[in-house]
Amino acid sequence: MRKILMATVVLPLALGQAGVALAQSAQDSQRNANSSQATSELFYMIQQLQGEVRRLQGEVEEQRHLINRLQQQGRDRYIDLDQRILDLSEKVASQPAPEASEGGGSAASGQAREAREYRQPDAEERKAYEQIQDLIRNQKKYDEAISRIYEFIDEYPEGDLTVNAYYWLGEVYLVKPQLEQAKQAFTIVATRFADHRKAPDAVYKLGVTHDRLGEKEQARRSMQTVIDDYPSSSAADLARKFLESQNG
Repeated sequence: MRKILMATVVLPLALGQAGVALAQSAQDSQRNANSSQATSELFYMIQQLQGEVRRLQGEVEEQRHLINRLQQQGRDRYIDLDQRILDLSEKVASQPAPEASEGGGSAASGQAREAREYRQPDAEERKAYEQIQDLIRNQKKYDEAISRIYEFIDEYPEGDLTVNAYYWLGEVYLVKPQLEQAKQAFTIVATRFADHRKAPDAVYKLGVTHDRLGEKEQARRSMQTVIDDYPSSSAADLARKFLESQNG
């Protein structure tokens, strides 16, 4: 009888413990399964993020190459156009000086100068020029203005506003300041387009550029040229004041 009673007590206890063990094992298995699933999901997300990072890095690298290429193209273009301006100014400077007239001045000075007929702009050309003026006067975007001036000179050569464009190219370079480039641009207006209305201002600004470069004698000669060749111009008045300040 005692054995039967003990069996009656022990058996349910053993069964209970086995049940707890089975339940614990089931919970552990579930946790392991959940953990494995979470790990798999996390690994997948990491792979996705790594792929996105690689894609973005590729786009950044592509943009970097594009920017470098555009910068190089811009530098090459400026070098080419600046060299063309320099070649033109040197060509003009190498031409023989005009013979002296009986009045003692150059044949190109005063009333002896014969003004040529400059091609007048159409509406599209004038609009392009006004956009350049806006970049310079209002937006102060000088680098963009320089690029647009070069494009304008290429597209509309030998026109009335083309001379203005050369003059404003000198003005922008003077502001930056890139004095050698400014000197080249003003020299083109002063020599190649000496009969244009912008010529007196260009010769005066050429003198200013010489002065800023420390080329004092060339500056005085330019100022005297303004006075001699364009005596009635407002630029001549400025040149006189400049020379007076130098002498004083």
